[in-house]
Amino acid sequence: MASINKLASGKWRVQVRCKGHYLSNSFSLRKDAEMWARRIEREIDLGQKPAPKHMDGIKTVSDLIDLHIADMMEVGKEIGRSKGFSLDLLRARLGKLNIADLNREQVIKFGKERAEDGAGPVTVGIDIGYIRTLLVHGAAVHGLPYSAEPVELGRVALFRLGLVGKGNERDRRPTDDEIEALVRYFRGNNLQIIPVHKIIRFAIATAMRLGEICSATWEDLNERNNTLLLRDRKDPRHKKGNHMRIPLLSVSGYDARAIIEEQRYDTGGEGRIFPYNGRSTGHAFRRACRELKIEDLHFHDLRHEGTSRLFEAGFTIEQVAMVTGHKDWKMLRRYTHLRPEQLHAIALRLQHPLPASERYRASA
Repeated sequence: MASINKLASGKWRVQVRCKGHYLSNSFSLRKDAEMWARRIEREIDLGQKPAPKHMDGIKTVSDLIDLHIADMMEVGKEIGRSKGFSLDLLRARLGKLNIADLNREQVIKFGKERAEDGAGPVTVGIDIGYIRTLLVHGAAVHGLPYSAEPVELGRVALFRLGLVGKGNERDRRPTDDEIEALVRYFRGNNLQIIPVHKIIRFAIATAMRLGEICSATWEDLNERNNTLLLRDRKDPRHKKGNHMRIPLLSVSGYDARAIIEEQRYDTGGEGRIFPYNGRSTGHAFRRACRELKIEDLHFHDLRHEGTSRLFEAGFTIEQVAMVTGHKDWKMLRRYTHLRPEQLHAIALRLQHPLPASERYRASA
């Protein structure tokens, strides 16, 4: 039962004793004290653990998102772009929902709506995973009385419906004609400020991600060793400090170092080598594919293409990993789709190997 008394300070003190629980709080207005007492009694009656006093303001999913972001920022952990996008989406779709009402049915409904939007099983699974992260974080760090069990049950249901699951490995490689058509398209477009034709060739030559290409600086270029330092390279185990120096090769049909030198004239050799917005570059690439009627080709497929060409050039798994940054064969295998006809050229090189000096020049 709740008891409400007016203090000498003018505030209203409310005390709740119910089923072995005791909680108290103070409010400036009596009606606020009564509302708080009714909520606490309701939570206890439903078998829920009442939220700590300092968490009274955390009511909705949007509040939970704000709390999570604030906690991460406090300990120096920035919210990455992909996670930030997912949290923004959750805020837009579920932000006004009371946390206590986030049940299995709501999770299933959300997953179905995401699938109707065109999100694949992997993407839906990631979004559901962030809902679970928010609940677990709130319970573990702040003692919020919310369980992630409804989310787990919702995920199981969505998995059985085929809306959550592992993605299919892509084996899409652009043809030579498609690459040439894209290069011609951007080279002949005087209204296109971003030199996407150079970035396409550079992506194949280096197997770099678009974000890595657009963030590399002239300071990262080692002209003497013909290498490029990639900072904070993507790694699921290390979000920061995963720096890697890669060789700038010319075995893929494009000369990475020569393309960089083309950029020296445009940038003056200062700042970023490709000082362009990655998203804008990606949008331009997709628009060109639509206009050229090139189906199902993503910019990231150029990284696949560059990786495959390294294998077709005769490099070993360990040597290719020094370029792509993959840690083991399981991670690297999905990017490697050799064309059968290329095995003839590799077999010929194995039968008639080059002298050591020529082999070094061919790979430099």
